[in-house]
Amino acid sequence: MKNFGSYPQVRLRRNRKTEWSRRLVSESNLSHNDLIWPIFIREGKNIKEPIKSMPGVYRYSLDKIEKLIEKAIYKKIPMVALFPYTPRSKKNASGSEALNKNNLVCKALRLIKKNYNEIGLMCDVALDPYTNHGHDGLLKNNYVDNDLTVKVLVKQSLLYADMGCDVIAPSDMMDGRIGLIRKNLDKNNLKNIKILSYATKYASNFYGPFRDAVGSKNLLSGNKKTYQMDYRNSNEALREVSLDIKEGADFIMVKPGMPYLDIIKLIKDNFKIPIFSYQVSGEYSLIKHGIKKNIISKEAISESIMSLKRAGSSAVITYFALELAKELKNNFLK
Repeated sequence: MKNFGSYPQVRLRRNRKTEWSRRLVSESNLSHNDLIWPIFIREGKNIKEPIKSMPGVYRYSLDKIEKLIEKAIYKKIPMVALFPYTPRSKKNASGSEALNKNNLVCKALRLIKKNYNEIGLMCDVALDPYTNHGHDGLLKNNYVDNDLTVKVLVKQSLLYADMGCDVIAPSDMMDGRIGLIRKNLDKNNLKNIKILSYATKYASNFYGPFRDAVGSKNLLSGNKKTYQMDYRNSNEALREVSLDIKEGADFIMVKPGMPYLDIIKLIKDNFKIPIFSYQVSGEYSLIKHGIKKNIISKEAISESIMSLKRAGSSAVITYFALELAKELKNNFLK
């Protein structure tokens, strides 16, 4: 780095002295446009069910979904992500409920698209909410079979797109699924459906509360290390991203978020493609509990999201989205 002067001629604190000057020279900013709000849905009526492992997050019955969408639109959140809590009675080894046109996600998509077109709808494409073994794909000899799983994921993607999903988000980490999904969307006159690839989804220890939220936590047999990425690796992330871009991905996901700031930066420096990061359930719960016990201040929320933006994220999926949107004014944080 070049020498840009020395003290006392140069005093970097000068620009930090006042709130207005700090705003003028801020290198990263956070706005409503950076937020994606994940919403958990479940069967039933008039239900707002707390998720114990995620304080302040709930599962909602579909009769409450329209009010949530109206809140998101009012707060200028550009997109929501839908995640289903599937009853055990509808789970099986093949995850067949994923292809049911009347499953929770499909019903939610139809309901929302009937009245709201000004907000984006993102749908996770994977089988773990629907399988009785908790894995993202089909098991063959106790191993997730890549090619058999991809065939089902293609069908799931087409179904969601037909129901009104704007952004298909394969989170399964199977090889080759982006190319086949893109090919089949295009072939079925769904060329404008976007693909958000979970290209760098790590086999992380931060997913526990999410698995609780979708009802797969106690079902998982073994772990997901044979298809999700090894958290020791970074060069492998570049290979994953490169392949998914070539196969037709419109956006790239890094998941989890804060433990992988280096990966976000690495991808940003090597590929000029929008990057979304997922501040996952474990990150959320740790921050939430820290605030509740006065270990950290509430401002840690915006700091955590800003770190993801600073690293190179175009947008962040966060359970704090609605809370942050309420506090954001004039597109800057004080």
